[in-house]
Amino acid sequence: QVQLVESGGGLVQAGGSLRLSCAASGRGFSDYAMGWFRQAPGKELEIIATITWNSGRTFYADSVKGRFTISRNNAKNTVYLQMNSLKPEDTANYYCAAETSPDSVVPGTTSRNYGLWGQGTQVTVSS
Repeated sequence: QVQLVESGGGLVQAGGSLRLSCAASGRGFSDYAMGWFRQAPGKELEIIATITWNSGRTFYADSVKGRFTISRNNAKNTVYLQMNSLKPEDTANYYCAAETSPDSVVPGTTSRNYGLWGQGTQVTVSS
């Protein structure tokens, strides 16, 4: 059973940085596009970034473009989200997810495209 486990969340002041990691157990990680989502209290789940299986294409939501960077290391079965210039509005629970179908060249940007989810890691940005 493949599992995704996020880490790296925490409390940071506005303007600071955090690096989230999502480690996948099991085989097949390198075949799947990955995404990062977030959900703030009382708000809907929001796509943050996606990356294809070979890191050839990335996508960023407008709200994080220029501040966040998604990357992956298939040898380590891990996807990362580097978050710089954090703002209080970035406060949310962050989730990584794997697309349902392998070898996607244009990863989906909605949650229904993703079939495997981590448990989430909380990011809190103080003003």
